Amino acid sequence: MPRSSFELRPPGPYSLERTAARLARLPNGTDRYEDGNYRRLLFVAGRPLLVSMAQTAPPSRPRLRVQLEGDGARRKPAREAAQLHLERSLGVATRVQPFYRALAEDPVLGEPIRRFRGLRVQGPPNAWEALIGAVLSQQVNLVFAYSILRELVASFGRRARIAGETWFAFPRPERIARVSETNLRRFRLSSAKAATLLRLAHAFRDGALSDDELQTLCDEEVVERLVAIKGVGRWTAETTLMRGLGRPDAFPAGDLGVVKYLAQGLMGRTQPASEHGMRRFSEGWRPHRALALTYAYAQLAARRADTRPADTGRGA
Repeated sequence: MPRSSFELRPPGPYSLERTAARLARLPNGTDRYEDGNYRRLLFVAGRPLLVSMAQTAPPSRPRLRVQLEGDGARRKPAREAAQLHLERSLGVATRVQPFYRALAEDPVLGEPIRRFRGLRVQGPPNAWEALIGAVLSQQVNLVFAYSILRELVASFGRRARIAGETWFAFPRPERIARVSETNLRRFRLSSAKAATLLRLAHAFRDGALSDDELQTLCDEEVVERLVAIKGVGRWTAETTLMRGLGRPDAFPAGDLGVVKYLAQGLMGRTQPASEHGMRRFSEGWRPHRALALTYAYAQLAARRADTRPADTGRGA
């Protein structure tokens, strides 16, 4: 099997361990993080490519070794696709120093900024994957939502056998579009969620939605475009902005993790806050609200780790 490797030097500090911790806690069937190694199957020009990445130097002077395995592993498009994926999914190109400088003395974020140096926003590499994950997470806990996601990946995702293991890619919109609503409901989905997944699949398949076009729109324009689809609310759209499109100031203020766990766990409130109240509070974190929320969630997860698995919200 052809192989190639290259090195990335992200702007420091960068911690793969901290960034990928969410994948270890919530396995999704496509991305794996085990023993310090991140792996994901991509298809580049129709050919399977296994991308692996490990950190080889400390967060203060980060170096990342990327290895590619597959028929096109030595070709330039494979490297470009791998690097783009790592930048989008694991924040490899994100600069955190401006965020640190701006909010190091913030009463909520000061401690997590010191404690979780090198953490980045982790999420799917595109809007399609982020939307599917967000819809599955609506009004249910994340462990349950991700168990359904893994089943969908195993049933409808392309697969390849590389390095003695079977790997799955995320299902393409055209594949989901061919599944009936009745069949989708067999995956423990409500009729409403199954119908929403199909509407999204048709929209991406037919070109009504595309990642390239969404990337050209401002945050509020993306929200407007997405909520026009039945079954996609503002929370789902803003979660997609944050995790799937990598928008640095995205802030899903309606997330349960924001209005309840953040408000009560880090801000000292005795009762959950309102979405409007948390959106107003977050103004002080602009233009770094996605990183701010990521660090706040990491702090919440650490505080709750000794009592029960952290579930800081519906999916943000």
